[in-house]
Amino acid sequence: MRALVLLLSCLFAVPCLAEGYPERAIRMIVPYPAGGSTDILARAILQPLTEILGKPVIIDNKSGAGGIIGTTEAARATPDGYTIVFGNLGPNALNASLYKKLAYDPVRDFVPISKVVDVPFLLVTAPSTGISSVTDLIARGKKDPNALTYASVGQGSASHVTAELFRRQAGIEMQHVPYRGGAPATNDTLAGQVSVYFITPLEGMGQVQAGMLKSLGISTAERSPLFPDTPTINEALPGFQVVVWFGILAPAGTPPEIVARLNDAVTRAVATPSVQEALKKLGVEPKSSTPDAFAATIRGDVDKWAKVVKEANITLD
Repeated sequence: MRALVLLLSCLFAVPCLAEGYPERAIRMIVPYPAGGSTDILARAILQPLTEILGKPVIIDNKSGAGGIIGTTEAARATPDGYTIVFGNLGPNALNASLYKKLAYDPVRDFVPISKVVDVPFLLVTAPSTGISSVTDLIARGKKDPNALTYASVGQGSASHVTAELFRRQAGIEMQHVPYRGGAPATNDTLAGQVSVYFITPLEGMGQVQAGMLKSLGISTAERSPLFPDTPTINEALPGFQVVVWFGILAPAGTPPEIVARLNDAVTRAVATPSVQEALKKLGVEPKSSTPDAFAATIRGDVDKWAKVVKEANITLD
């Protein structure tokens, strides 16, 4: 009789789906190449996440099309908790407005698990430009509409739309100079070939600390303890705030109990002292969240960037 009761409870109650989870290795899709910024951040939590879950978490790099290939595969995976994806602002929010025909819906096709890290932008310039502050930059732009240029890592990238948001809020003109990746964008910024560049600490912290690049401001709402001498951009341009988040999501339909189990594991992994130290050394802020809070962040960013993309007439297809 007891066996029958257990059987019936598992047939009619979702919680049994999560009983004993995980029973095998979990695949975490990283939709970017090995060794890149997203891959580095994902691997930072890999060991503690594996230890907490008691089963291996194995990274599967599925790069291509700016994160679309791997994110699409994750969206179509069986929602059983054994395939998750390490997503970020680009494929999981920004792409919704950049592509008219996207193979997945960033909101409908995923259930957020938890954020892992918040990555700010540093607005940098070469010392040779003589630009001394955000206020100085805006004043130059208003004085001469043809005076300023800005680098990005490509059309429709987070660095591109962030610069467009800045330009529009500041009421100035800046010519966009897109590059194929962060290295050439950084090199031309160092050489003074472009006026400014919104760069992540993952790319530019070393050059800023060495004085090769001057950081005019950080894109967070409040000053960062990781960059205590850098003012926020919104001190000169009230209301300006941009954070590129990275976090873990699962395919829509993943049972709530498995989502809760994964959220607990990710939250504990992010809080691990070794992870905290490793991420802060990269100049980024460890930041876990509840699934609901993460979902609200994604919905908010989908709406926020849709407006910027529309006003700037940015499209990728």
